[in-house]
Amino acid sequence: MSALAALCLLLMQTGALGFGIGFLGGKSLTHQQITESAILNVTVQVCRALASAEGSGFTLPPQSLTAVSVAAACRASKSSKSFYKAISSIRNKNRQVDLTHFYYPEFHYDDEKFAEGRKIVTEGLSAVKASNKQGNFEAAREKLGKILHTLQDFYSHSNWVEMGNKIPNSNLIRSDTSIGNIAAANRATCRSCDGDDCTNNILEDVLREKILTSGYFTLNPFSTKPRGKCSHGGALDFTSRIDPKGGINKDTFDSSHGHLHQQAANVAMAATSELLEDIRLAAGDRQFLQMMGITKGKALCFVIDTTGSMGDDIDAVKNVTSTIINSKVGTEDEPSVYILVPFNDPDFGPLIRTKDPNIFKKAINSLTASGGGDLPEMSLSGLQLALTGAPSGSEIFLFTDATAKDEFLKSTVIALIERTKTVVNFMITKLLGFRRRRQTDNNQQQQQQQQQERMVTAGAQLYKTLADSSGGQAIEVTKSQLLEATGIIIESSSSSLVTILQATRSPGKTENFTFTVDESVRNLTVYVTGSSVPFTLISPSGVYQDSANKTGSLIVSSRSVGNFQTLQLNTQVGLWQINMASTNPYGLKVVGQSPIDFLFDFLEASQSPLGGFDVTRNRLRAGANGTMMLTITGTESAIVTKVTLVQSSGSGEVNGSVEAQDGARFLVHFDSIPSAEFVVVVKGQSSSAASAPFQRQSSTSLSASAVTVTATDPNSDLEPGTPLLIPFSLTTSGAGGNFSVQATNDRGFTLTFPSSLFLETGGSTNGTVNITAPAGTTSGTDVTLTIEAVAPGSADTNYIVLRLTVLKTVTDFTQPACQLLSLQANCSENCSSSAWQLSVQVTDGDGGTGIDLVSLKQGNGTLNTSLAYGNGNVTLVSYNASCCSPDVELAVVDRVGNVGSCFYTVQKTAVNDNQTAPVTTTTNTPQTQPVVSAATNAVQSFLLCFSILIMFVI
Repeated sequence: MSALAALCLLLMQTGALGFGIGFLGGKSLTHQQITESAILNVTVQVCRALASAEGSGFTLPPQSLTAVSVAAACRASKSSKSFYKAISSIRNKNRQVDLTHFYYPEFHYDDEKFAEGRKIVTEGLSAVKASNKQGNFEAAREKLGKILHTLQDFYSHSNWVEMGNKIPNSNLIRSDTSIGNIAAANRATCRSCDGDDCTNNILEDVLREKILTSGYFTLNPFSTKPRGKCSHGGALDFTSRIDPKGGINKDTFDSSHGHLHQQAANVAMAATSELLEDIRLAAGDRQFLQMMGITKGKALCFVIDTTGSMGDDIDAVKNVTSTIINSKVGTEDEPSVYILVPFNDPDFGPLIRTKDPNIFKKAINSLTASGGGDLPEMSLSGLQLALTGAPSGSEIFLFTDATAKDEFLKSTVIALIERTKTVVNFMITKLLGFRRRRQTDNNQQQQQQQQQERMVTAGAQLYKTLADSSGGQAIEVTKSQLLEATGIIIESSSSSLVTILQATRSPGKTENFTFTVDESVRNLTVYVTGSSVPFTLISPSGVYQDSANKTGSLIVSSRSVGNFQTLQLNTQVGLWQINMASTNPYGLKVVGQSPIDFLFDFLEASQSPLGGFDVTRNRLRAGANGTMMLTITGTESAIVTKVTLVQSSGSGEVNGSVEAQDGARFLVHFDSIPSAEFVVVVKGQSSSAASAPFQRQSSTSLSASAVTVTATDPNSDLEPGTPLLIPFSLTTSGAGGNFSVQATNDRGFTLTFPSSLFLETGGSTNGTVNITAPAGTTSGTDVTLTIEAVAPGSADTNYIVLRLTVLKTVTDFTQPACQLLSLQANCSENCSSSAWQLSVQVTDGDGGTGIDLVSLKQGNGTLNTSLAYGNGNVTLVSYNASCCSPDVELAVVDRVGNVGSCFYTVQKTAVNDNQTAPVTTTTNTPQTQPVVSAATNAVQSFLLCFSILIMFVI
């Protein structure tokens, strides 16, 4: 199938579309549905193209497209959860535009703000491409969601559809073209319409002359609008009560122009697909899939202390790294990305991120242990950098033998753990305190030793607290045991690993835990952390086995090292029990491999005039009621029967009421959010009442707070050298006083902010953070800004986490161009025995940024590129292919992401039945002539889709 036919297929699929912002939408179709449907469609086409390029088969999902079916079609079934997580991130950011930028007409193409709206889309598109180029996919997804909302609103809020257009306005995603014939400020565009009949209120001359307009909107009953202009319409819009009355929006079927809701939604999805296709071409297929969460396995992320005493530890990490890479490369569990963050004192970083295992090996092998000064090191600074640089839901391994010098980052690290739901494992070897100094006073030396012991104890507790919060392990071993300990924990890591049960008890106590194992679970494993922790296992069939006996029928294998032991169980479906009998502190975790897991977001009442709910970005309010959006991943027919908030270190719990929604989504309502740290436990049926119940638990622990910190995403990106102001609000439902404020970022950018703010009891106040990126910062660099507030007495804290993108001002908006140098063909009737070749010169024009990437958008031949001698802005392209593959389309990308497309084909001369083929002195076979045509924009060729699709089907 040609690239044009593929895009035509995208334009014609209308499974889920719309302009509302509700999570579910009702009869009318929502922004979120447009976005999800377009992502699924484009992702399928990307995977199809990759399969074709690799010469492997591809099978479309047999039914409707879902995250599960698309991941399976892409041969990445284990990615269904990360794929859905990526879609959810984009959907949620799309929705937030109506909640956080409701009053800004340019974000919605209202008030004829066409130039301003396009500026938001094109600048955001540049930021997406720059973030992808740097591998900052989370930032790319967040920005993508925002600009898609604005792009989609054009088709609902303007008269594009009323003018008879059935294809998108491609100029909305380009800065160097005309959007269209925009109505002059003094030109009337609408007449009043009576009641609900507003189908013909746009003036005939406006439609006949193809004059572009959009509705005006305001919530202010005392404001006005320019004479003769159209209104948005609806109960909230006061301009619709001013002549000319009525409205033209197509947001829902009940809107003023609701009769065109479906048609506008169809074109909006085509526009969404077009923008995604542009991003795909700029990034490349594999990079695009990684942005969408379609990856092989989890990220492998190491944070390593490189101070002088860590030589043995670094050697162990080198051995483990080599073993992991050698065993997982080429498998479904091959890491999607490798991340390394070294830390020392006073330095940490840089973060090294690569998809090449050999580059990662080289980076690990280049580490050496040196320096360090006093023994506490910058471990939390390194961890903060890893938490912001690794994909959400990753697993991080931190290696150290020292306490943390930067303990002040504890709350920041916990905030990032909660937001990213990342598991952190601490591999601790003989934790040290401060270096001893020679003392003449034995009493003074004894006091120093006692101080060291207290610091060591506190340091160990800090690492344990962070591990427990994330669902990880704090493993204490000798240096000689590190290799074995690391191997044990990483061996069990898998992209399909799920948590079935997890609990910590400090101090320890005798307690019985139960957990349910369903038929989808494989490799059932128990982790126990702690010293001298006896336990007894009871299988679903009633068989007992205690910790002193490792050779019974329930435990297949066991390994112990330091304070950590792992038990591989004989997997049996049903209800298990493990009885812990220890007064020593311990941690218990039960995991397995299964496609079935869950995602969740807590919701809060929106402050937008539209009402509804928004996804929370900080801690919930303790004691208040709460609502959760829950999604089951890995199956399309799950039934959730029970959702519980369970105290992480106790037995208290709050049960929620579950309401099934569309697909595998469920709304869960809780009467009260626990004040103590808690986890989410989900129980249900995987497919039907006949299947065994499943049980899953969130690894990350969550906390509630009486303090709330809120901030709105800024309207602009972070320009190097230019300060960016981030306003924030601080509210408390508890006692007032002076609240400490701390703002941190993972890039070390300059920050200014108030160190404290005073609040009355139950009151609120505002503050501002000022952040500046250095002048030479690379475009696409992302920075994670965390703003925290601590109540008086340090008893309560909350945070907001914002992700910002650094973007230099883009001045190159010109698409790269191709110039044909030669096309030679020697094609015969037997295409498999003949070939053709092409030579093209690609340039980015005067003042361009240069060619960054040339790839095949269509074609099965061999592509080679090289820089022209003496001119770094000219790229020479050669292409060779069999005559059985007569078409080629080149995608050419410059260094700021502008995409050009060049199409060439070799066609035979037509010969009718009553004519004789031309004969030459060199051959008696029908001659071929090269036919060269520049590619037209695929979306602008929409009218050709039907004939192309018919040819494809035939």
